[in-house]
Amino acid sequence: MLNSKQTAYLKALSHSKNPVVQIGLKGLTDSVTKEIDANLNAHELIKIKVQSDSKENRSDMLTSICEKLRAEPVNHIGKLLVIFRPNPKKTKITLP
Repeated sequence: MLNSKQTAYLKALSHSKNPVVQIGLKGLTDSVTKEIDANLNAHELIKIKVQSDSKENRSDMLTSICEKLRAEPVNHIGKLLVIFRPNPKKTKITLP
C-alpha cells in the first residue's frame, strides 16, 4: 500500500509519460491484461487509456487490474489510469 507521499511522487513522475496500453470497447480482455503485466515489468509505472465513457466502468477496471496484477492504483483522471508495481528483480523507481 502506498502512502500519500509516495502517491504524490508517482503522480509527478507519471505526468511526462504517454499511455502504453489502450483498453478498447471490448473491455479488459486476457490479452490486454497480459500486455499491462508486460509493461509493468518493463516500466513499473504506466498509464492506461480507457475508451469507456462510464466513470464507474473505468473505476471497476482500475480495481480489477490492480487486484489481478498485484499493482497499486496511483491516479484515475478522465480516461487515463496510472498504476504502479515495483519490479522485484530490477527496481527502476525508488519511492521516498
